Amino acid sequence: MARLTRVETQELTRHTVLDAAYREFTERGFRDAKIDSIAERADLTRGAVYSNFPGKRALYLEVLAGQVELGPPQERGPVGDTPRSAIAALARAWLARLPMADGLDEPHGAARLGLWLESEVLADEQLRRHYAQLMKLDGLLLGLALERLESAGRRVRAAEAVLTTLHGARGMAAAAPGYLEPFDVIKACERLVELDVDDTWPTPPIVADADLVDEPWAPTFALSDIVSGRKVGIDHDGVHVVLGPERLAAAEDAVRAAPPGVPVTIVMVAPEVSEAGPLARYVVGDLCACIRQAFPRMAWPRVTVAWGFEDMAEAVRVEVGPRTEVAVRVIGDRVVARASGIGAGHAVAGVRDRR
Repeated sequence: MARLTRVETQELTRHTVLDAAYREFTERGFRDAKIDSIAERADLTRGAVYSNFPGKRALYLEVLAGQVELGPPQERGPVGDTPRSAIAALARAWLARLPMADGLDEPHGAARLGLWLESEVLADEQLRRHYAQLMKLDGLLLGLALERLESAGRRVRAAEAVLTTLHGARGMAAAAPGYLEPFDVIKACERLVELDVDDTWPTPPIVADADLVDEPWAPTFALSDIVSGRKVGIDHDGVHVVLGPERLAAAEDAVRAAPPGVPVTIVMVAPEVSEAGPLARYVVGDLCACIRQAFPRMAWPRVTVAWGFEDMAEAVRVEVGPRTEVAVRVIGDRVVARASGIGAGHAVAGVRDRR
């Protein structure tokens, strides 16, 4: 058997640690899980665990992200062809992963793996800021799916009301086991999606200037699209926006400003990848997995969302920070405009082919 390369050895060690961490968290819960126990389960030293992950929370977030990316545990059921039926299907998919019993006989287990997330978010100010922006992005994606089912204007505020209810249900499943009545939550979500609210997209009050350029665009890498669950290339026409973890709400600026038929790619980046990356992959991936189960393919949001730390940052030549906002407009194999700062995606979205 050929010897593993250094990179292959590191990847194998990382997978071993994550497998051990999954077993530790599902058997003991996040609070009682120990790094020493994870190292023992992996047959590694404590130092080997810390060389791959800076701490227990980073490990936990990576385990959550990995579980979402493995795919939904249940079979895809009937999808909804109206906003109400699609939201009901989404709520069922969401609730199906929560523990509904009182939890006294099985206080942990795989079904309870995500129930400790909010408490960890509350414990860290930076994570709270990141989480708030991720929820804004989730609201946009669910709103876009609803809009594709009916032509009734912006549906983001209704989507946010539904997400508030579903996240509240997860919190109650953790704090008050056995209290939750799934049927009532589903009915509430059905009503919420029909809320008559004044929902309009406000044009950004500040928009960066777009610089007209003529540069080659030939990226050789692919991105893992969280919305579709597939690998996608970005060597095509479109608006490509790179956003730091505190600017994710700006994704809507690019989506709304892009002309019909022009693809929009949102790439999330952060200067510190140990927690921001897996948190983003989990929060957005968890919702998108439910959208794929509940909505017909034609209603999936027509936007690519990916986590891409190094490759995309290098492609658009940006120094990554918490409030990064950089966008390029690609037509053919050329970058024809770029912008940096608040409203960058909005600024480049309207640039057209000058040839």
